[in-house]
Amino acid sequence: MSTRLAKMGMLLVMIASAGPAYGQFGPETPKIAHFRIAGSMAEAPSEFGMLTFGTEPPESLKGLLERFRKARTDNAVKAVILTLEQPAMGWAQVQELRDAIKRLRAAEKDVYCHVESLDTQLYYLTCGATRLSMVPTGDLFLLGLHGESVYLKGLLDKINCQADMEHIGEYKSASETLTRTAPSPEAAEMSNWLFDSLYEEIVKGIAASRQMTEERVREVIDIGAFTAESGLEAKLIDAVEHRQAFLRDVTERYGPTAKIVKHYGRDKGPEIDTSSPFGFFSFFNELMQGVQPSFKPAVAVVYAEGLIIPGRSQESLFGGNVMGSTTLRAALDKARKDDSIKAVVLRIDSPGGSATASEIIYDAGRRVAEDKPFIVSMGNVAGSGGYYIAAGAHTIFAEPMTITGSIGVVGGKVVTKGLWDKLGVTSSEYNRGANADMLASNRPFTDAQRQRIRDWMSSIYATFTERVTTGRGDRLAEPIEKIARGRVFTGAQAVRNGLVDKLGGLDDAIRFAAGEAKIGDYDVRVLPKPKTFIDLLMEGFGMGGGDDDEVSTKLQPLGSASPLLQNLWPLLRQADPQRAAALARMLLRIELLRSGPGGAVLTVMPGELLIR
Repeated sequence: MSTRLAKMGMLLVMIASAGPAYGQFGPETPKIAHFRIAGSMAEAPSEFGMLTFGTEPPESLKGLLERFRKARTDNAVKAVILTLEQPAMGWAQVQELRDAIKRLRAAEKDVYCHVESLDTQLYYLTCGATRLSMVPTGDLFLLGLHGESVYLKGLLDKINCQADMEHIGEYKSASETLTRTAPSPEAAEMSNWLFDSLYEEIVKGIAASRQMTEERVREVIDIGAFTAESGLEAKLIDAVEHRQAFLRDVTERYGPTAKIVKHYGRDKGPEIDTSSPFGFFSFFNELMQGVQPSFKPAVAVVYAEGLIIPGRSQESLFGGNVMGSTTLRAALDKARKDDSIKAVVLRIDSPGGSATASEIIYDAGRRVAEDKPFIVSMGNVAGSGGYYIAAGAHTIFAEPMTITGSIGVVGGKVVTKGLWDKLGVTSSEYNRGANADMLASNRPFTDAQRQRIRDWMSSIYATFTERVTTGRGDRLAEPIEKIARGRVFTGAQAVRNGLVDKLGGLDDAIRFAAGEAKIGDYDVRVLPKPKTFIDLLMEGFGMGGGDDDEVSTKLQPLGSASPLLQNLWPLLRQADPQRAAALARMLLRIELLRSGPGGAVLTVMPGELLIR
């Protein structure tokens, strides 16, 4: 029995406690909407949203933004309480939520936030609240930005392996992860211009929210560490108080009848009528039916999340997803052919991956653009292959802190002969053809083979840049070679050089798409469509359909990682989640490199840059 089916079995045992209690209030009761942001923030809604009995379903960025929008337009909601419980988000996601808070306040909804601790990222998110308070002796570490580039050459040296890599574009430094222990001058230059742009956005945002000068913000960041009390003295927060006092103060502001609505805007999901013997049958019928089709025109949102691979999308052994070209092509084709879908938004959060898979997804998007408005919304990262698949869109949105660009290619192989020699494992080779052993792991490329690889990569690079120049046209501020060559930009920089059209988040892109399609009353439809209970049940028994748009639940090739790493993984993830996730992504890239000709040339971001 699969892990997924086992999870469902445990959930079904809990049916008797189906669903959290949601208060019912009359129109005269002032509501204070409560939002809890905890753990990692997924882009796409979870398939298990309606099956998490007795607990809150996992939150997605789309779902949280929709709940914020509902609170903003609900006349009964007078204020919002924001609770943070160790959230883990990218900078673009933080910026999108920060903008949602600004829209709440613009709609005359007060936003109250009470915290125990804050770092730079979470302070940037919450500093625009109407009132930001902290528990006594709480810690505020407004330290600025710290970044780390991770390199694996030392690891490969220890196991007697060698990465033999080539790249097109002097800034295309993805191979440096495997070939260097420190950045090249070009890679260091690129990281510095990214950090300059990100830091500028942080300083400007805090200054605007706290009515400070940018010079003063830089001064307090250079001080860095504050207690709650010293943070109050520096006017970084508004109050020092315990939770009970915070809640009492908020409710008293809106009168004795004001009620805090927990889980505001959450879909309650199906409920069981325990008074009827047919209640369970009705409940299961709702689960099996899933979301019922609407007759309204729709804007489709297709999620392109994770490393790009050929084939179907898959779940990673170490958490997160990888994006399959077959799955994305099928979803985009379905959106193109469905007459009820009037516009399509491709939401990208990807560092790139296989060049071939990126081309397949790009072509599917290009065909959508021939028939209806095709808009791209960039999340935390949309670089290299992540930009490739965006290039055919009519309009591209990004957050100022999105990381994008990286137009270039990298390819090669990892030579493992030294490892096998050290282990005492030998082999005998047989070749037919001058370059039969070109991709073999026993030796580096010969000079002739290296030239063949570079010629091949140059051809793919030319195709990549042609896709960009065709899609962007005269919107590019400079010739493509000045923007490409592997250079990486923030969203704010990309708007200036013409790689991105507008600054904004997913909601902005959806509204724009609807406007381009000239539809007013519309639904937002996620593709591939969320699976029903019966779909998941059949998959658990290995009886899932073979449709092109099927999202595989099998472990992706990283499942072949060593048992040692698999056993150490929970400890690594607990000790340093960001570094562990970066290691997993780098191992995925190695897996793509050794997966054969289709994966030997990659359009991936330059290494792993951890920003804290």
